[in-house]
Amino acid sequence: MSHFLAPVFDDGFFTSTPVHVALVLAVVTAVSASTVGIFTVLRGQAFAAEANGDISTMGSSAAFLLGIPPLWGLLLVGVAGASAMEILGVQRVRGRDLAVGVVLGASLGLSALFIYLDSTSSTSNGSSITILFGSAFATPASTIPLALALGAVAMAIVTVLYRPLLLSSISPELAAAKGVRLRIVGGLYLIALALAAALSALTIGTILATALLVGPAATALRLTRRPLQAIGCAAAIGTVAMLVGIVLAYDSFRWPPAGHGWPVSFFVTALILLFYILSDLVPGRSARQRAPAPPDTASTTLISTGG
Repeated sequence: MSHFLAPVFDDGFFTSTPVHVALVLAVVTAVSASTVGIFTVLRGQAFAAEANGDISTMGSSAAFLLGIPPLWGLLLVGVAGASAMEILGVQRVRGRDLAVGVVLGASLGLSALFIYLDSTSSTSNGSSITILFGSAFATPASTIPLALALGAVAMAIVTVLYRPLLLSSISPELAAAKGVRLRIVGGLYLIALALAAALSALTIGTILATALLVGPAATALRLTRRPLQAIGCAAAIGTVAMLVGIVLAYDSFRWPPAGHGWPVSFFVTALILLFYILSDLVPGRSARQRAPAPPDTASTTLISTGG
């Protein structure tokens, strides 16, 4: 078996502690980001997902500057940014892009300052690369408990709010008529999005986090119109992309330029794009896209009870 796997897994892959940490983070991040991503796509808030990823740049750079674990900076700034977008009106359609743009612009300005201070206060400029493109193999094992907790909270929010969140994502007017508190549901969703964005930024970088938040979900929704099936499909796509990306990044240390390796983020984003393109080749996809959404039990119950 060892000889059979040798062409795929380089020596030391299964015994490396950094690889073990990266694999755990990959699964937690992929499942939580892909699940939250389904509602991000349904709500048409890909720009908010992009903003959360970019806002994470400020949190990560501030954490490096203060000497604290990057995930804490990603978490605190992400939740603060989501709260700011909610307060400024991200849930109101006309004010959505304006609110996101204001928060994003302010965060990027601070990010530029913090990255500058990071680079001028240290002889190493590695922090900038880590912030922008992630550090799956450089994340300490002590980060795992917090990452598991953040993923669990994001999943818990989506699970508890599933029916009202789904209804408000598909038809806000109907949800309001049914008594769904759109502001509360939307605010909690943004918190879940911030948590998923923080995990994504930690593993594949702040500027590429959107790929994991949107790509698997968008691909899954091209393959099925059933929400629960789409969530499972997105989680599978995201997990495969992350795990294969880690294997390829580990193997790339023997590729040119030898001894340096390629970033995990490159492989993950390339695989997500490939899956999205290949989804066009799935038989019957076009017919399913044109057909009305099939009334699964969750959707029927959702509409009849108002969540």
